[in-house]
Amino acid sequence: MNERLHSVLAQRGVNPESLAEACEVDPKTVSRWLGGRVPHPRHRFRAAQHLRVEETFLWPTPPSRGGRTATGLGSEIVGTYQNRASVPRDTWLALLQGAQQQIDVLVLSGTFFAQTNPHVAKMLAERAADGVHIRLCFGDPTGQAAALRGREEGIGDTLAAKIRASLTYYRPLLSEAGCEVRLHDSTLYNSLFRYDDNLLVNPHVWGQPASANPLLHLRRVDAAGWFDNYAQSFDVVWAGARPWQPDQEGTATHGQD
Repeated sequence: MNERLHSVLAQRGVNPESLAEACEVDPKTVSRWLGGRVPHPRHRFRAAQHLRVEETFLWPTPPSRGGRTATGLGSEIVGTYQNRASVPRDTWLALLQGAQQQIDVLVLSGTFFAQTNPHVAKMLAERAADGVHIRLCFGDPTGQAAALRGREEGIGDTLAAKIRASLTYYRPLLSEAGCEVRLHDSTLYNSLFRYDDNLLVNPHVWGQPASANPLLHLRRVDAAGWFDNYAQSFDVVWAGARPWQPDQEGTATHGQD
C-alpha cells in the first residue's frame, strides 16, 4: 500500500477518480497505485503536479539491485498535516485498531483523544486484551510543567483542569492487564502517538495549543532514523513519570473542558 499517496489524497481532499481524470488514466489504475504499484514516469509527474507534492515523496527511489532500500532525510515521512486538527478521524481509528504490539501516547492533556472518540477507552481495552501493550502518559496536573505551559498559552489553571478531565476517561483501563497510565512533569516539546511502527509527532509551537501545530506521520525505517529518536524520548519521559493513582488525586468529572 502506498500510504503516502493515501495521505496526500486525504490532505488535499482529492478522490481517486479526480486524480485519474487529471492523469488521463482509468480509476482502476489509480487504485493499483494506491495498492503499491509504481506508475509510468509521465503519470508520476502528472500526479505529483496535480497534488502539489514532490514526485519522490510519493514514489521514493526504488531499492537498489543489491536489495537495500534507499534511506535518507525524510524517508520515514508518510505524510504531513498543517495542524493536528486536520488529521482525519479515520486515520486515528485505523492506527489504533491496527496496532498489534504497542500503543504509546505522550501528551499534556490529550483532551481531543477521547472527545473525538468517546469509545477510546473501550477500544484500548480491546487492543490490550489482544496482547497490545498500552502506555498512556499525561501531564501531572499538579506539576510545574503543566503550570508553565498554561501560562505560556494564556489559559492559566485551565490546562490542569483539562488534564484532570481527560484522565477520567481512562480510569477503567487501570484494572486492565497490559494497560498503564502515568503522569509526567517534563517539558513537552512534542506530543507523541505511537502505534507499532507508525508514529504521529505533534511538535509544539511556543504559546500555541497543540491542536493548532503541525503533525508528522512517521513510519520506522531503521534504528538510526527520526522514528527511534522520538520513541526513545518517550521511554525517557515514561521512566521518570509516576503511576496515576486517581483516588489520591481527586480527579475532575467529564463536565470540565
